[in-house]
Amino acid sequence: MENLIQILYIGNATENIELLRTMPNISLNVAENILKAVHFLQSEQITDAIICEGAVPGGDGMSMYDWVRKDSKYNEIPFILVCFEFKENMFRSSFIKRIDDFYVTPLPSAEDLTARIQFLRDFRKKTVHPVAEEIKEWKYKMPFSKRVFDIAVSSTALILISPILLIVMLAIRIESKGKVYYISKRVGRKTFDFYKLRSMRSGSDAELSKLAKEKNQYNSSKPLAEIDFIKPCPRCSILTDGNTCSPVLHISDQNICDYWYTMQKREIGKTKSAFVKISDDPRITKIGKIIRNTSIDELPQLINVLKGDMSIVGNRPLPVYEAELLTIDAMSTRFLAPAGITGLWQVELRGKGGNMSEEERKRLDNEYAGHFAGDSYSFWYDIKLILRTIPAMFQKDTV
Repeated sequence: MENLIQILYIGNATENIELLRTMPNISLNVAENILKAVHFLQSEQITDAIICEGAVPGGDGMSMYDWVRKDSKYNEIPFILVCFEFKENMFRSSFIKRIDDFYVTPLPSAEDLTARIQFLRDFRKKTVHPVAEEIKEWKYKMPFSKRVFDIAVSSTALILISPILLIVMLAIRIESKGKVYYISKRVGRKTFDFYKLRSMRSGSDAELSKLAKEKNQYNSSKPLAEIDFIKPCPRCSILTDGNTCSPVLHISDQNICDYWYTMQKREIGKTKSAFVKISDDPRITKIGKIIRNTSIDELPQLINVLKGDMSIVGNRPLPVYEAELLTIDAMSTRFLAPAGITGLWQVELRGKGGNMSEEERKRLDNEYAGHFAGDSYSFWYDIKLILRTIPAMFQKDTV
């Protein structure tokens, strides 16, 4: 029958074998030991699921699972471990190794077992063994023409604007106490010291966490709380007292299992925006609003350009906390391009007075990075972006 589920049972428990043979929609193949199971799988016979006893002649269920998962051609086959009594250490190891299912005899009914196997088989086909695609290696090399242009423009501009910089620095110092410049760690293609004229009150960095929760324009969902150390782990709750499903972490005088910490962290991360953009930022000074509206606060970045940390045109360098949230493949593409004073996303919407969503900004960053794949870089494309930057500099927005 075409709809039969092909099961390889590894072990010699008569009650399990007889039960499986009586189940409709199941075609059973039995391997009494590890060696026979290996030979059966290597013969490339169709197998929809493997049910293996915890203790098997020639090895055990755990070692058999390790062997199966070492070969990618078996990735789509669900692996179910069966024990005759509940053993906590085996259950914990099964969880850590990500064995697909764990049963303690007696086996479930034919209907439940076949439904579960079909689900696991379909799930693994969709998620564990994706169709391999040819991966194109992107190699980045700073175009010589771009570097020469950056040095010429930044050095010339610094000489010409030095009187303006001195006047602005004096105004900043008169209005508020503190250094007239601001240095922070930023991430482009590397981490570097990022220079700006100070447009906020001194010590305003301490207020960022609170403002990011309340006024971040990129936050579209209600932020979640931090890690809940009191709420019990659902996996640990089924174990005996004092035992945990995964290693215990000790964080800020609190204890939590690694699994439950990771799961909560993942859920919190779903509601956190990668970018922080504060609307009507109360930390900005009067002089700060002026130099931000005219982008004068950006001028010290010419020093970064001269040093080679940045380019005139590129993707905006990000604070470390933002860069850490863009490490997945689809988003990390932006880091193939150099960090820049101006770039595609700034001229697309910044000068038009419109708000830009986080997804739009990510897309534009990746689009510009695409110009550095292979030999597709265009010097004249950068020139066009620079010319479009001029009207965008005189904006009303102070974010």
